[in-house]
Amino acid sequence: MSEAKWYVVHTYSGYENKVKVDIEKTIENRHLEDQILEVRVPLEEVSELKNGVMKQVQRKMFPGYVLLNMVMNDDTWYVVRNTRGVTGFVGPGSKPVPLTEEEMLPLGIQKDNVQVDFAEGDTVVVTGGAWKDTVGVITGMNMQKQTATINVELFGRETPVEISFAEIKQM
Repeated sequence: MSEAKWYVVHTYSGYENKVKVDIEKTIENRHLEDQILEVRVPLEEVSELKNGVMKQVQRKMFPGYVLLNMVMNDDTWYVVRNTRGVTGFVGPGSKPVPLTEEEMLPLGIQKDNVQVDFAEGDTVVVTGGAWKDTVGVITGMNMQKQTATINVELFGRETPVEISFAEIKQM
């Protein structure tokens, strides 16, 4: 099996998150978790002045583009290429070109594995994102994607949520 590389997919503007969700659903339905490892819409923190109030907001670094960490083969190419909102891979003609290590550096995506001080069964608190200040118990960890699955209480029931290692800390 060949190694997973990062590819860039062009989408309709404003469809980046929809494309991300659709590809993630397809990965789950077709059991391609071992071939398409991560779908990412790179965001950056920026200060915005609105109505005289300075706010920290997250903005897309590359509107109209989605990053994919995947093993390129006919199945994965077909799945991504035929996702609603995707106009194609970035590369000459229809041949996708993976990003180089140098191109990956400014995106903040490292290849090296992060050492974490928590494990399955540990109670953690979320430090950023939509689930900020939420406390949960780790039920699973994906070292390749650098994410942990935690159970959070949502509408009175336990719901599994996948969160980046960078956004959680042990209590």
